[in-house]
Amino acid sequence: MKASKIVRAFYNDDDILLSAVKTIRENNYHIEEVYTPFPVHGLDKVLGLEPTRIAIASFIYGCLGITVAILMMNFTMITDWPQNIGGKPSFSYIENMPAFVPIMFELTVFFAAHLMVITFYLRSRMWPFKTAENPDPRTTDDHFLVEITVDEVTGKLKKILKDSGAVEINIVDSKAH
Repeated sequence: MKASKIVRAFYNDDDILLSAVKTIRENNYHIEEVYTPFPVHGLDKVLGLEPTRIAIASFIYGCLGITVAILMMNFTMITDWPQNIGGKPSFSYIENMPAFVPIMFELTVFFAAHLMVITFYLRSRMWPFKTAENPDPRTTDDHFLVEITVDEVTGKLKKILKDSGAVEINIVDSKAH
């Protein structure tokens, strides 16, 4: 069963936000999302999020890049159009490899960087012409927003939020959301 209410608590400082998230989680409330105007160091740990696997993806993309570089250079410089450049033999890739190191490095970095950006956008569901899902424009400027999903808003929750430093508390019906 989906929660029927969304409580939005606004904060105006990142340190207050971190301690508020700790307090909210200690009281066993489910935080649906946190919107911040800039990355808050340590927020992922306080929210209990799993570590990212983007580094593993980056390594795989780098391996793909160096593989493409080796295959491309072997085909173009040895198989398809061998040339004697600077007295280097044109019949062996291994003997020419020191000259190809910059190309291998650049394609490794190119593939890793570009494919990581594409992966990040797809994983975050951010694609061209997508409308923003930000519930309040102030979170792109100077406010922090914590969304808590609950079945019923109690005075205990409001007190926890006020005591934790919330400057504003809004309650939204999730069916209208």
